[in-house]
Amino acid sequence: VQLQASGGGLVQAGESLRLSCAASGGIATINSMGWYRQGPGKQRELVAAITSGGSTNYTDSVKGRFTISRDNAKNTVYLQMNSLKPEDTAVYYCNAEGVLTGWGTYRAIGYWGQGTQVTVSS
Repeated sequence: VQLQASGGGLVQAGESLRLSCAASGGIATINSMGWYRQGPGKQRELVAAITSGGSTNYTDSVKGRFTISRDNAKNTVYLQMNSLKPEDTAVYYCNAEGVLTGWGTYRAIGYWGQGTQVTVSS
């Protein structure tokens, strides 16, 4: 199973970015997909997560600005980030938990993507 993230970049405060992460590798279903971030000198934190049924969870600092969504048919998760702030600057990692493959293997522990840099200038 591999996760490929894309969409990061350099923007000014107040602008928007959309991150995408596609999971591949014989996947049948994924229970939860999400985005984490790790800023300079900080620990990795959960930004947002979404279940296969569409239930979402956001960290308080991004509520009202970020929207997570997913396309179950494509095993892809998106993060629409609006009104970006300098404190959103971080490497963003996608995560997939509860992955069932087409040949019947199940892994509860999350897979990680390679990370994509988001930099917001003031």
